[in-house]
Amino acid sequence: MTHSPRRIAFLALAVLVAVALSVSFGASGLGPGDLLRTLSADADPTARTILLQLRLPRAALAALVGGALGLSGCTFQALLRNPLAEPYVLGISGGAAVGAVAVMVTGVGVGLPWTLPAGAFLGAVAAMTLVLQIARRASPGGVDTRILILAGVIAGAFFNAVILLLLSLADIESFRSAIFWMMGNLSGAAWGSNGLLVLLLVPASVVLLSLSRAFNLLSRGEEVAYHLGASVQRVKLTAYLAASLMVAASVAAAGVIGFVGLIVPHAVRLAWGNDHRLLLPASFLAGTAFLLLADTVARIVVAPAELPTGVVTAVVGVPFFVVLLMRGGRR
Repeated sequence: MTHSPRRIAFLALAVLVAVALSVSFGASGLGPGDLLRTLSADADPTARTILLQLRLPRAALAALVGGALGLSGCTFQALLRNPLAEPYVLGISGGAAVGAVAVMVTGVGVGLPWTLPAGAFLGAVAAMTLVLQIARRASPGGVDTRILILAGVIAGAFFNAVILLLLSLADIESFRSAIFWMMGNLSGAAWGSNGLLVLLLVPASVVLLSLSRAFNLLSRGEEVAYHLGASVQRVKLTAYLAASLMVAASVAAAGVIGFVGLIVPHAVRLAWGNDHRLLLPASFLAGTAFLLLADTVARIVVAPAELPTGVVTAVVGVPFFVVLLMRGGRR
């Protein structure tokens, strides 16, 4: 752990650089020099609006969602003792997608900006509750992580079927909107929704970071962790609920953005080891920087149009993850 402060400082610097790039580039043609001039007293009102009402809220949303996915992915990998686990493995994204697609197809609350994220969040929470109840009833002695995975897979398959049913009933516009939402994008960023996201993510993050020692003990096995003083069932339940809440809030805010919670903790673990006192905060910061950079690419690669951010994370994430697996296999 002697190098941990330097490593955390390095990642914090990477986040600052990613934020600077995110607010400096975009489809509007407003470059870094123009943005610096918006800070002056006689700044152009249009440029100031682009910076303060479009780019900064979007950068903040990317930072929050990226950090949440990185931290929750690391948590699920520790909880399930599987380095290939990721935040959506337990069906939470499927539940959120059902809620969001149902809102789009039925037209509930048309014209109200909060109905779509509210539907997605409620769907994710319902999925989280359903999976946990199945796991607890199937393993009365406590939550068995193997049962939890199976429950998540089953719930995810059911939610996918419901999504296909809803899409088959949708009109063309609703169908296109639903597909675009499920690919993940950050175009709906706003200061108000970001503030609500902070209220949900900060307490959950604090809880997960406080479990770092317990995760280190769990990595040795549940029986060993119990004899070393960890309250295994309480730790598993707390970690599942806090990480699932983070995923639910993130999906509600930005749609389904894949690979962040899979490759970021895996990459940090391969680089710096399995100590969760470093791994958890490092995964949060690395996830923040990764999604900021991915969203910047999504906005400029086909400007003035933009790609869904989830497409960019998948295009970058797949080959990167293959490289990580090959490097890990040689060790």
